[in-house]
Amino acid sequence: MAALPFSTTCRHSNSPLHHNSKTSFIGFSQRNNIWQLFVITKSNSRRAIRKLCVKNVTSDKKQELEEPLNEQDSASIASSIKFHAEFTSPFSPEKFELNKAFFATAESVRDSLIINWNATNDYYERMNVKQAYYMSMEYLQGRALLNAIGNLQLSGPYAEALRKLGHNLEDVANKEPDAALGNGGLGRLASCFLDSLATLNYPAWGYGLRYKYGLFKQHITKDGQVEVAENWLEMGNPWEILKNDVSYPVKFYGEVISGPNGSKQWVGGENILAVAYDVPIPGYKTRTTINLRLWSTKVSPEEFDLQAYNSGDHAKAYAVMKNAEKICYVLYPGDESIDGKTLRLKQQYTLCSASLQDIFARFERRLGKRVNWDTLPDKVVVQMNDTHPTLCIPEIIRILVDVKGLSWEKAWNITKRTVAYTNHTILPEALEKWSLTLLQDLLPRHMEIIRKIDEELINEIISEYGIDDLDLFQQRLKKMRILENIELPNSVMELLSITEETPAVDPVKEIDVDDTDVKATEKEDGDDDDDYEVVEEEQEEDNEEPSVEEDTSNKIELKFKVDPKLPMMVRMANLCVVGGFSVNGVAEIHSKIVKEEVFDEFYKLWPEKFQNKTNGVTPRRWIRFCNPDLSKIITKWIGTEDWVTDLEKLAILRKFADNEDLQLEWIEAKRRNKIRVASFLKEKTGYVVNPNAMFDVQVKRIHEYKRQLLNILGIVYRYKKMKELSAEERKDMFVPRVCIFGGKAFATYVQAKRIVKFITDVGATINSDPEIGDLLKVVFVPDYNVSVAEMLIPGSESSQHISTAGMEASGTSNMKFAMNGCIVIGTLDGANVEIREEVGEDNFFLFGARAQEIVGLRKERVEGKFVPDPRFEEVKAYVRSGVFGPYNYEELMGSLEGNEGYGRADYFLVGKDFPSYLECQEEVDKAYHDQKRWTKMSILNTAGSFKFSSDRTIHEYARDIWRIEPVELA
Repeated sequence: MAALPFSTTCRHSNSPLHHNSKTSFIGFSQRNNIWQLFVITKSNSRRAIRKLCVKNVTSDKKQELEEPLNEQDSASIASSIKFHAEFTSPFSPEKFELNKAFFATAESVRDSLIINWNATNDYYERMNVKQAYYMSMEYLQGRALLNAIGNLQLSGPYAEALRKLGHNLEDVANKEPDAALGNGGLGRLASCFLDSLATLNYPAWGYGLRYKYGLFKQHITKDGQVEVAENWLEMGNPWEILKNDVSYPVKFYGEVISGPNGSKQWVGGENILAVAYDVPIPGYKTRTTINLRLWSTKVSPEEFDLQAYNSGDHAKAYAVMKNAEKICYVLYPGDESIDGKTLRLKQQYTLCSASLQDIFARFERRLGKRVNWDTLPDKVVVQMNDTHPTLCIPEIIRILVDVKGLSWEKAWNITKRTVAYTNHTILPEALEKWSLTLLQDLLPRHMEIIRKIDEELINEIISEYGIDDLDLFQQRLKKMRILENIELPNSVMELLSITEETPAVDPVKEIDVDDTDVKATEKEDGDDDDDYEVVEEEQEEDNEEPSVEEDTSNKIELKFKVDPKLPMMVRMANLCVVGGFSVNGVAEIHSKIVKEEVFDEFYKLWPEKFQNKTNGVTPRRWIRFCNPDLSKIITKWIGTEDWVTDLEKLAILRKFADNEDLQLEWIEAKRRNKIRVASFLKEKTGYVVNPNAMFDVQVKRIHEYKRQLLNILGIVYRYKKMKELSAEERKDMFVPRVCIFGGKAFATYVQAKRIVKFITDVGATINSDPEIGDLLKVVFVPDYNVSVAEMLIPGSESSQHISTAGMEASGTSNMKFAMNGCIVIGTLDGANVEIREEVGEDNFFLFGARAQEIVGLRKERVEGKFVPDPRFEEVKAYVRSGVFGPYNYEELMGSLEGNEGYGRADYFLVGKDFPSYLECQEEVDKAYHDQKRWTKMSILNTAGSFKFSSDRTIHEYARDIWRIEPVELA
């Protein structure tokens, strides 16, 4: 192939990249089924030729790496970065500034990832392995650059290469925006799972949506939280790879037409396209690189109404395009309006439909011409991360029945063996319900299928328990049905009517009776005691009383009638349990509540479905990369770096917990991290804090059940007590503290936004009080995300996980803090229970009511028996005094008062736990005064955190639910 006549020359003396250099694009050639792109870089000192090879895998099946990743040196990496800066960068060529350096570096790393990524996917195709598919509305990935080069074992060479090019790796990495694909623990868990799946060589993919504007970027002003759109895609995303040849149609609305043979066809309506964007996910010290496939939505250009545009009706011209594109604009759009609800449901269905079409296409491609759908569960398992992907269940059935031509019975059986469900919450508002009317309108075929599944469930309940006791049957249906406040299926109503008409009486023997007799008796089987009496009945023809059949029907209809005052809803969590073969909670206490309270009737019916899988986090991102100082110490004292993939080795640290040398190193590492945090806080908020104070952190989604309000009221009480003392007394009584908050309140969650405002007002008052000085600081970090967590967690010393007992499914930030030697202050809720067991009761600050007490305490409140602690009344009065500014906090304080009513009665038990919380904080101060004791507690927290690796969690999912095996590239 002839060389293409194209070259580019750049000379800039102020740029290391372009210094006296000339780069030419020579052209392409093909040899041995490998396309080669030749780029010649000339300089004063040398002439280097860079070859980029792309295999033609259709004619060459060898899965070999062209360039072993661990053998790349800084010189070849620098050459690769220079190439991308000149030929693939979305920036002008004049300068090599940090943004351009980041993109060029990321694309250089991506080259290495793609080699492994293609090899991994090709190997899965050839081996036709069983593959797990993780469906999640969120993936809170954080920055990818440092994680990718760390997993590739190339941190050193990349740092050196960038130094040669005039930049620092950390400065370059800081130019990467966090991927705005998630919000909280749900998305962070999903990203940890992908890292562990790749590291452990499990065949798996993730599926999600590509949100253009994320959830929102949080600004903090004098008025509290302000939301603006995320701009993470403004300069492009170097990690994603658009797959223009991978797109699937997704339909909404329309109607269902029945065919003559009973077939169904969903026609008409609104049609869009879901287009794939792929993100390679590398494992640590392995070639395995799995895929996260994200869907973006659009319509074909033909849908643009050029005639309307030219006539001046611009809104009409692009209405159809915008309607499709907006599906992937924002994560969790506000759902107060019907339009908001519709958009959320469209998002969920788009994720399910596009992903399943993709999975089925892969399944068919791997099997070739002889497709046996009965083997689908042997090759495919779909894990639904919470209820958002619930529509996978009816969508699988729709595809199998309507498109592939399977019978209902076969499709339903396949579906029940393919789908698994992870429950993440027991909060009623988070156990999703959708309006039947909305579902019927938007997805008419799926609503038909859901009705059929509901009928299958009712029939199974009848088969298992019978219907002799209609009251008990009604109670079961009230808890278990998928359809809420919706009439029973006709087949069930008929069955109930027949059963009621047939009274349960002792059998009698028929005998002949003379018309003139009124009584007759017969001995049976020699039993003199069996008397049979027949009484002649007289009927009056004129009596028009209702028949038994009519009376029974009325009684049943009355018992199971629909309440017109209540909405008709579809319960997605119940659909998940019915349609899935596995249901798991995410912490031991959570799974116990799931089995005994949330889905207790389902557990009685299908106990084999239910299990626990305690969450975990990846130790690569959450210790090894974000806390290098601590990682070096761990490696030194354990004697190996194998702990990064075998976290149980952290337990070795226990025997050194009292060692003075280890303690001194530990303290010094924490001090350096705290100095970095102090610098970060000044940059982000303007507040100056003392790194010698204790750093106490609560960072998580703002929600009443997570009780940031309890934390800040405790701080207010501390501040009030400080103000009542002399300077000397303050110094003697209180440990200096920096109290750090972070987290987003959902845009329409008014009470959560009030809490954010309250925290910032308290901080503004305390931080400007010269009498208090460095004894107490309160800092709210705006726009909390993964990168902020990676900064704060290594420098934290105590961390608050103080949700109302029984309301947090698991939590994962508590695990990250414990891994980094931070001591948890918490209730017995979620994973706190297991963390306390692993790190030791003496190394965990416990307070508050227990989960089994909560129902009784709320009942006590309703009955007016709760007596608040005087200190709680004192702190509320102090807030109301106006000391923290003119904002009216009556609504916030009022929510903690009264005995019943919406937004009242302290549902989350802040007042009940307040005295216990204050006493716990006194214990924290006492322990921190003894630095030797505190440091030992810190070491033992890290040593005891080994259980909470996502590697352990993924091994359990793979073994107990997915039934997949690791596959290492040959």
